Amino acid sequence: MKYVLSSITVFFFFAFSFAQINGNVSSTTGEALPFVSVYLDNTYIGTTTNEDGNYALDITKTGDYTVVFQYLGYKTLRKKVSIDRFPFILNATLVEEDISLQEVVINSEENPAIQIIKNTIAKREEHLEKTENFRANFYSRGLIKIKDAPEKILGQEVGDLGGALDSTRSGIIYLSETISKLEHQAPNRLKEKIIASKVSGNDNGFSFNNAGDVNYNFYENTIDLEGKAVSPIASNAFNYYRYKLDGVFYDDKGNLINKIELTPKRKNDAAFSGYIYIVEDQWSLYAVDVNITGLQVQVPPVDLFTIKQTFSYSETDSLWAKISQTLDFNLAIFGIKANGRFTGVFSEYDFNPQFEEKNFTREILSFEELSNKKDSIYWDTKRPVPLTKEEVTDYVKKDSIQLVKKSQPYLDSVDRANNKFKFGNILGGYSYQNSAKNTQFNISSPISQPSFNTVQGFNSTVELNYRKRYDENYSRSFSANTNVNYGEADDRLRVDGSLRYQFNNKTRPILSLSGGIKTEQFNPSLSDLPLLNSFYSLLAEKNFLKIYDKSYAKINYSQELFNGFHLYSNLSYERRKALFNTTDQAWSPKADRQYTSNNPLNPVAYNVAPFNTHNILKLNVESRINFAQDYLSYPNGKFNMPSSKYPTLYLGYEKGFGATTSDYNFDLFKVRLYQSLSLGTKGNFKYYTKAGVFANADNIAFMDFHHFNGNQTNITTDGNYLGRFKNLSYYGLSTNNNYAEAHLEHSFNGYIMNKIPLLNKLNFNLVIGANVAATKTNKPYNEFSVGIDNIGWGKLRFLRIDYVRSYQSGFLNDAFMFGFSF
Repeated sequence: MKYVLSSITVFFFFAFSFAQINGNVSSTTGEALPFVSVYLDNTYIGTTTNEDGNYALDITKTGDYTVVFQYLGYKTLRKKVSIDRFPFILNATLVEEDISLQEVVINSEENPAIQIIKNTIAKREEHLEKTENFRANFYSRGLIKIKDAPEKILGQEVGDLGGALDSTRSGIIYLSETISKLEHQAPNRLKEKIIASKVSGNDNGFSFNNAGDVNYNFYENTIDLEGKAVSPIASNAFNYYRYKLDGVFYDDKGNLINKIELTPKRKNDAAFSGYIYIVEDQWSLYAVDVNITGLQVQVPPVDLFTIKQTFSYSETDSLWAKISQTLDFNLAIFGIKANGRFTGVFSEYDFNPQFEEKNFTREILSFEELSNKKDSIYWDTKRPVPLTKEEVTDYVKKDSIQLVKKSQPYLDSVDRANNKFKFGNILGGYSYQNSAKNTQFNISSPISQPSFNTVQGFNSTVELNYRKRYDENYSRSFSANTNVNYGEADDRLRVDGSLRYQFNNKTRPILSLSGGIKTEQFNPSLSDLPLLNSFYSLLAEKNFLKIYDKSYAKINYSQELFNGFHLYSNLSYERRKALFNTTDQAWSPKADRQYTSNNPLNPVAYNVAPFNTHNILKLNVESRINFAQDYLSYPNGKFNMPSSKYPTLYLGYEKGFGATTSDYNFDLFKVRLYQSLSLGTKGNFKYYTKAGVFANADNIAFMDFHHFNGNQTNITTDGNYLGRFKNLSYYGLSTNNNYAEAHLEHSFNGYIMNKIPLLNKLNFNLVIGANVAATKTNKPYNEFSVGIDNIGWGKLRFLRIDYVRSYQSGFLNDAFMFGFSF
């Protein structure tokens, strides 16, 4: 404790010793004022006060300065100072602003706020153009704090989150800072280079704070908070907002500032509440102070988002530029209550930059070498927003904890506690780890994955996994996996496994070897069918699952060869053998119901194999092309960000050769196209298309056909709706000839439902979709659906219902579909 207290004292001493101009800002009543904008007059050199009202301005030269203190609700204060030595202490006391309507003539038939907003909207694009090209410095600080956490969630121990929680079950779980340089040139995306990065409790960590994630520009039509929110000065803002002139005041330079109150027209619309401040005649933003609920932007766990921005006027550039921003949020879910704040300070703008021709690439974020190794002296001199006492304590506490956590005795003691076998492991499986060697072993419980099908009867799989990481950045890793499956009806033990090695986390070259014996679906893409089939079989004697026996050996290799271009390849040897039903067991058998055969070609061919037992070699090569792929370059990896403006294209070739039944050899050329488009407040539109051309495939084995992802259960458990049919039999259209399919879906995200009285209180989303399948030998199959998404209670909204109608040479059938939506 003595070490912690002395460290905190030193921390504060250095913080205020190295800051060139520092001080405290308070009100006339002595209350500390947080997030006051402090800057040098007619410059973009500035900062903001912290929660304790303290600030620091990094000024290196002595001389005469005018320091401006600007805070919403208070009169702007200008202080002229002559500095002959550093550090220089400059405190400030702000007086509350006189905001009134006395100077505004109110016509009872006309709302004065309407014309103010119209004028601002008319100037919106002009303001965007003025600030679309710039360089700037940026400082960011992120803080996430748990206010209350339960001891357990869904029966699992929460613990103290690595020492972050104290005895009151509260504490800081994330504290991080970055200092970076920004560049922007329309139409390129914001480019950021992080000069310094600091993460509390991790001296090798790299912050995930970045300007691109909080680049909220209210001159744009929408603000991206996971979901899209409508700006109060968007071109269509009058469809979403009511405006009221709450008052006016003059800033210290004589500009008339209009304070406009915002109210959403409809409760659940993605529209802000709060205030925007607009400069008269210039029709520019002076400040923003708005909030929006998580439900309004389709982020149910968050109770409230709050955004505050302040702008500074430059006579040189004749524009108001954003100099500070805070994003606050409160959330509560599963008994956890938390809040967070991300603070950003923009400084030293250059709105007339001269960029080199190749300055902007697809790399939109990078880190300077050793950016995470800056010492405390660097941070104390460069940090524009002083740390609060709580933040200082967190840094010191977690730095000291980290030293302990890296020690061998600590790692051994944690492993001993975690590696003890507990009663819950019988259901959830057991894990063993060696933290010092970065290794982990897991074995699943034999009763955690029970399943039933008419071939194996009741069966279960035990998974054994081993993983080793070779460096602290987790870029190189090795894993081994084994699956042991036993079926009681066919009395058969099947074992398969894999070895996998990842060489780095940038281009992600991955080599894997796998092999063994297992049962395989004729269409392995039906990932959620085994679970659903178990219930449908036992309760209704409907065995949709069709499987065969596969013995195999396979080698896989994948890598991003260059930005936006991924290569996936595998070569395999397979021995494939037909399987037949071995049981007719059911929990509620009925005389008028009977299981179908395991032959997907004929439901009553109980002892007829759909293919001959054979061996075959298969080669599969596929490329994935993400056009205009932006990416983030972290020292420990490359993170791709595909552009929604362009589709993702897949080109593939599959070949079966060397088959013991020569007719089973084939060639398949295939293409896929996927895109997700954000239409702002009108929702999201997605499409996914596939097409393929077979060659030399007249009599190939049925598992090598193209299978359309159907659904006969009326249930979706994995939340995957795009790329599958809602009301198509699983193998009714399977083909070994040319094929094409298309899937389209549009989610309105409240755009429609929020405008319907009464229904708008439910916060549901309307979803429409269409699916088409075409083959050379069948008439096109079409289905159209309309559904309701975001169904649930309070913050738990993960249900969806669809009504589907199918057509093939006329009306075929209809159905309701129920499922989860993630």
